Amino acid sequence: MESLKNKFDGKKVFLTGHTGFKGAWATIWLTSLGAKVTGYSIEPPSEPSLYQVAGIADLVETDHRDNLTNNDALFQALKKADPDLVLHLAAQSVVSVGYDEPYETLNTNVMGTASLLEAVRKLNKPCSVLCITSDKCYENIEQVWGYRESDSFGDSDPYGGSKGCAEIVINFYRKSFFPVDKVGDHGVAVASARAGNVIGGGDWKKNALLCDAYRYLSSNEPIQIRNPGSFRPWQHVLQCLSGYLTIASKLLVDNKENYCSGWNIGPLPGSELSVADVIDKFIEAWGSGDWIDVSSPDQKREANILRLSIDKAIWELDWKPAWTIDEGIYHTADWYKKYMEGDSPLTLCQQQIAGYEKAMSAVSTSKAI
Repeated sequence: MESLKNKFDGKKVFLTGHTGFKGAWATIWLTSLGAKVTGYSIEPPSEPSLYQVAGIADLVETDHRDNLTNNDALFQALKKADPDLVLHLAAQSVVSVGYDEPYETLNTNVMGTASLLEAVRKLNKPCSVLCITSDKCYENIEQVWGYRESDSFGDSDPYGGSKGCAEIVINFYRKSFFPVDKVGDHGVAVASARAGNVIGGGDWKKNALLCDAYRYLSSNEPIQIRNPGSFRPWQHVLQCLSGYLTIASKLLVDNKENYCSGWNIGPLPGSELSVADVIDKFIEAWGSGDWIDVSSPDQKREANILRLSIDKAIWELDWKPAWTIDEGIYHTADWYKKYMEGDSPLTLCQQQIAGYEKAMSAVSTSKAI
C-alpha cells in the first residue's frame, strides 16, 4: 500500500470539523505529515474533547469558530487560507440526535455541505475537495452484501437521509460547476468518502458505542447496549483517515480527474461484527467488565445489517485496511486506559499514528480479496 509520506508536506489544508473526534485525529496526522492546517468548526462537541486535551489549537495555523451556514464567514476563512486541499469533516454525526433534532441535522449536513461547495465555487481558484459523508447515505434494504458506490442514496431516518442528500449536493456541484472532464481548465477536483462506524481513543460524545463503554467501565458499571445483534462495518479512526488521506493525496496529483467520485472506506469483507461482539472484544481488551441489553420495543429505528463494499478503493486507490478490527478495538481500549493513567493524549495519538503508518507499509499491494 502506498505511503502517505511526502504527500502533504507544505500543503495548505482547510479542515472543517477540526474540533470533533475525527477532525482532531486528522489534524494531528496531517500536521505530522507537514501540512499547514486551517481549522473551521463550532465549539467542541463534548467535555472533555480530544481537541481540548490534545491541544489541537496549538497545531493549526488558524482556528476559526463559526457555523458552516454562515456563508460570509466561511468564504472569508477559506479565502484567507488559500487552500490546496479542502477536507470537509464537519457534521452532525449521531443517528439518535438526528431523530431528536432533524432540522438541525439536515441544516448542518446538507446545507453545510452546500455552503462549503459554494464557497469553493466563489473562491475561483484551483484546489482539491474531499467531502466526508457516511455509509448510511445508502438506501438500506437490509441486504447481506456490501453497498457499492453506484447504489441508490436515501434512508428512512433523518441522519441517513441527510447524508444521502449531501451526496446528491456534492454530485450536482461537481457536474454543474466542477465538471470532471474539464478539471484541467478549472482545477477543482471534488470527491466524497463514505465510511462506517468509527472507533478510537479520545471520543467522548454520547450514544457512540465504545465511548459509552469506556464511561461505564471506568465507573465499574455494566455497559448498557441496544441492538446487540446489529452488524456494522466497524473500523478504527486511523483506518478511515488513512482512506481519506489516500483519496486526498490522489486529488493533489496531475491525473486527479481519475479520483473525482464517491469512495467507500471500510473493513475487509467478512470482518464486520455485531454490537455484542464488539463489546465482548472491548471488555477483553480492557481486562474486566460485563454488559446488559437495554433494548426496548419503542426505541428509535436503526438498521440491523449494514455492510460496505471497498472493492473500488482496493483496485483504484491501492488502499487496504492496515489493522484488523480486533487490533482497532485493542488500540481503542489501550488509548483510554493510558489516558486514565495520565499519559499525554497528543503523544498517545502520535504513537498510534506512527504504529498505523508502519502497518500500512507492511500491507500487501496485492488486490486479491
